[in-house]
Amino acid sequence: MTPNSTQYIPNLLNLGNIKGRKVIANFSGGKITSDAGIVLLADKNKKLKITSRFAEYFQDYRDSSYTNYSVHKLLAQRVYGIILGYEDVNDHDKLRHDPALAIALDKLNFIDSSERVLAGKSTINRPEYCPETIINQKSSRYHKIEPDPKEIERAFVDIFLASYQKPPKQIVLDMDVTDDQVHGNQEGAFFNPYYKGVCYAPLYIFCGHHLLVAKLRSSNVDPATGALAELKRVIGLIRKKWKDTQIIVRGDSAYSREDIMAWCEEQIRVDYVLAMATNSQLKLRASDVIEKAQADYQSRLEPVTKLMETLFSPNEELEEVKNLVPSATWYRSLCYKTQQSWSRSRRVVTKVTHGNKGLKIRHVVTSLPASLIPPSKLYTDKYCPRGEMENRIKEQQLDLFADRTSTQTMMSNQLRL
Repeated sequence: MTPNSTQYIPNLLNLGNIKGRKVIANFSGGKITSDAGIVLLADKNKKLKITSRFAEYFQDYRDSSYTNYSVHKLLAQRVYGIILGYEDVNDHDKLRHDPALAIALDKLNFIDSSERVLAGKSTINRPEYCPETIINQKSSRYHKIEPDPKEIERAFVDIFLASYQKPPKQIVLDMDVTDDQVHGNQEGAFFNPYYKGVCYAPLYIFCGHHLLVAKLRSSNVDPATGALAELKRVIGLIRKKWKDTQIIVRGDSAYSREDIMAWCEEQIRVDYVLAMATNSQLKLRASDVIEKAQADYQSRLEPVTKLMETLFSPNEELEEVKNLVPSATWYRSLCYKTQQSWSRSRRVVTKVTHGNKGLKIRHVVTSLPASLIPPSKLYTDKYCPRGEMENRIKEQQLDLFADRTSTQTMMSNQLRL
């Protein structure tokens, strides 16, 4: 809201002091900035030390006597720009003059002329882009800032672990893949017929709202490629601090692979709940449940149909009545083994739904025993919440521009992701 100029405007919010000056947020200062909220987020970042922590995972080969912007300042400025909705490095040629961003970075150049302005696009780009031709960044003239990918990946898990005051009894690790459309000649990008475009296919692993893995991959690989390696790495780090926490690995049918399931079964207190595609054998073994679901739906539909026929003439369309009758859902649990791909028999939970739109069959394979959790609860309580991960991926791409992988090299795009 823009208040009337004749109104008395009190100090709305005291944001503390920077270099002896009070920082006050209100509407009486004229046209200064539309991004003042970054000052509050920057204060939170300084307390949590997130950007300063990640800055430690960059090797800076520059001569400090010729350096105006530390790696931490460059990284913080880039992250703050993304938070404000400026996904491109080019945006920083204007953002470098924004007073709110300057306050967030403790650079008060708009007040004190002796202070330098914030970094522009060319300088901001240095930590995250390195051409393929640069082999040794220490000897490079322009690209002297080198990230440590392993430490950056580890930091996400460490931040997740630190968010708990005590180890939880149980956590769920959700795996999924998405498309990252690109529009250039990016290294490792291929046309994917499923996503109908040239793209990457990054692998994500979340635990609730916490991002643990964001692995950039080419889109011409199997959806499960690299998933087991990332699970081993993440669960290994978790186990060092949380010895007794039960870990449930969850994913769609792309991850119901022998190597993933067998590895989970070898671990202590690591279980899996994975979707799997149906086949003729599974459908045959669920025939009795299918018949029960069909009979259940017909028993629900029949009295409603008879009632409607007494109210309407036979010539009127009564198909819409079927939409008023809820579908019949039945579950069953069975022991199943494929002919070749599985090394052992495993528990498969089948969900059969029969309704106005016909028959639907879904399967979930799990290491959780029937004595611990019945079929219906396993499907509804353990597997179905997996859909919430779609919202986490949307947050990554729509809110944080994780799909802005527009540099030429795979390594640079991985860092951006």
